[in-house]
Amino acid sequence: MSHPETQVTAEKTAAKNEKKPVKPTAHFAGMHAQITEALSIAEFGVPTQAQPLAQRGVLIQTSHNRLTLSTFDFWTAVSVTVPVGTPVAKGYSLLDFVELKKALAAMVAGETKTVAARTPVSLAGDLLATEHITVPITALDIHEFTHPPEAVPAMATMDAQTFLAQLNRVLPTAGRDETLPTLTGVQMTLEGETLAMAATDRYRFAVAEVPATATVQPLEKPLTTLIPAGILAPLAKRLKSYEGPVGIGIIENGEGVIARAALSMGDTTITMRPLEGSLPKHGSLFPTECDTSVRVDRATVVRAAKKCQALIKAKGENGMPVSFGWDADGTLTLAPRIGTADEQARTKGMTIPSTITHGSADTLQGNLLALNPGFLLDALGTFTSNTVTLHIREMKDGLTTKPVLLTEGPDMVGQDYRHLLMPIRLDLSK
Repeated sequence: MSHPETQVTAEKTAAKNEKKPVKPTAHFAGMHAQITEALSIAEFGVPTQAQPLAQRGVLIQTSHNRLTLSTFDFWTAVSVTVPVGTPVAKGYSLLDFVELKKALAAMVAGETKTVAARTPVSLAGDLLATEHITVPITALDIHEFTHPPEAVPAMATMDAQTFLAQLNRVLPTAGRDETLPTLTGVQMTLEGETLAMAATDRYRFAVAEVPATATVQPLEKPLTTLIPAGILAPLAKRLKSYEGPVGIGIIENGEGVIARAALSMGDTTITMRPLEGSLPKHGSLFPTECDTSVRVDRATVVRAAKKCQALIKAKGENGMPVSFGWDADGTLTLAPRIGTADEQARTKGMTIPSTITHGSADTLQGNLLALNPGFLLDALGTFTSNTVTLHIREMKDGLTTKPVLLTEGPDMVGQDYRHLLMPIRLDLSK
């Protein structure tokens, strides 16, 4: 049995070595709109169920008239810096993110949007205040907070609106099946003066390219990372009004494996841990030759596809495709594949204005191209041109089973955006 004095001494030593709680010391004064906008971006790095509780906080760092908000959910790290009034001395506060966000909204309740946006807000440690009300926000233990990894510096920059427009084109094709996690990402490859983005769910494949300007020396080799679409989709919505350049950084670990990737927008940096694996090489999947290319009026196809999709639903035959068909005169129509064989023979589709830009109409006459109506509408929605070109291969036994390539212009290659759709096999013997 240990001596009582020895036990007391051990307890005192343990208490002395135990880390003392850090008093929140961040101080700032800014406008309500500034703070809430910064928090809306920082929210990307806030976990919903992480333990310890401290990880659900936002680290607030202040000094030299700058406020930096940092969050980290072990997958995504966010850092947002905004100019505000602060003391020269550095201050740190780790506050409960959800409580802080709700308190900020509550403190301008009853005000118009304009007045709320211009309301002065200040923080002193853990005390949040406006001219009308002051309330303490729950401070969390900074010792239990895992700090985010060091941000990846931008290797290249792109025009924000061009980047976001191209990103929004590939996002719809990313998979949503969590049992196939690799397919739930958007693959980004930085090579030379181009950033290529690709996504697929096995039934469609989209590739878009964005011009990129190196911020340092040109890359020695292409760098590829796979970023979760679940992070990129809400990010694209939040940053749709951003006008400045977007930076991208990709860093490898010592074994040549991509460790982290980052997107930076001004004073905002979002660092992400990539998904494991990689998408199939689209260079070998996307065709460079076809039998026939058909230019169609995009708006008319959209209208026709919506009518066909609604009729499929009205007839209770969800899951059935729509089909492009060419009659003996070369007229193109789009019709729903519903009902019995006799009913299908009596169904007349909507006429689609079209022009053969490559090959001969002879290869299309009497043949069908069946597609998932939802996928077709998604694909058409990613184009902005008045017309879209369908590049079709190997019509055989009345059908094509090869993936169909959609492009804005007449060419199959050299486009900054291409969309591949897998056709649906039909049993024409019934």
